[in-house]
Amino acid sequence: MSAPTILIADDHPLFRAAVLQALRDAQPQARMVEAASAAALEQALQAHPDPDLVVLDLTMPGAHGFSELLHLRGEHPQVPVLVISSNEHPRVIRRAQQFGAAGFVPKSAPADIVARAVADVLDGGHWFPALTAERSASDSALAQRLAQLTPQQFRVLLCLADGLLNKQIAYRLGLAENTVKVHVTAILKKLDCHSRTQAAVLVRALEPEATA
Repeated sequence: MSAPTILIADDHPLFRAAVLQALRDAQPQARMVEAASAAALEQALQAHPDPDLVVLDLTMPGAHGFSELLHLRGEHPQVPVLVISSNEHPRVIRRAQQFGAAGFVPKSAPADIVARAVADVLDGGHWFPALTAERSASDSALAQRLAQLTPQQFRVLLCLADGLLNKQIAYRLGLAENTVKVHVTAILKKLDCHSRTQAAVLVRALEPEATA
């Protein structure tokens, strides 16, 4: 078996370094790729489109809570995602599971637990703490609605959530303004939203803070 490629997406350099060290000790043959923001994660995935695992923080710049998890599951469904977060609320863990993560590790976990979780997920397994929160029908419905969007439409939706105008979205994503308009129309129709604001509210529902 070839050496696995592990992409670590977290905006805290010290924590990222700690995770890297733990994984290098446990997976010395692995190739490590780092990303410190949602934009950097997308660039890393363009350079390494088929990593064996993504270790994902939920609160990176450019992310809206679970938005990057959903984006990864939609655009790279074959790549398992291990969420690692300082928010250990049972509801957050349950949402990570419902939105398609292969595992969840609290940032407070010791290095050996992080390494074991990574090894299990790389082997095709799952790693979640004991769950006490119930599955949410509204989260399932939200995931199904967002799954209708193409990867580019999802990017546009995240820009809408940031309050950007069509011209600003076009500049950020390198698209023609008319193309953005077409995407916005399709997004509103697919999500059954009557306004950009209503679509942005759906994205805000992905924030972990909304579950505490």
